[in-house]
Amino acid sequence: MSRTIGKFERKAKKSFTLSPETVAFLERMRTKRKAESVSSILEEILQAVRRQHERASVERAVKGHYDSLSKEEAAEQSEWGEFALREFPRLP
Repeated sequence: MSRTIGKFERKAKKSFTLSPETVAFLERMRTKRKAESVSSILEEILQAVRRQHERASVERAVKGHYDSLSKEEAAEQSEWGEFALREFPRLP
């Protein structure tokens, strides 16, 4: 998965010290994916981790919301969900 960088989006050049095993892994991934650079592979990995953290944060917020509902509010939400499932066709 590659990402096109816009004209006004700048990348920051950083230097990191990595273990030989990590460098070898990144090189293997670059070769396997035919990526232009190890940096692009590292960027993909870090973006995936970032998205995973953001998704987990949203899931925690949603869970917190539903956990905070009273039994009556939860029942009403459940009824709305059942209504939506009946009224809207399922996608294949």
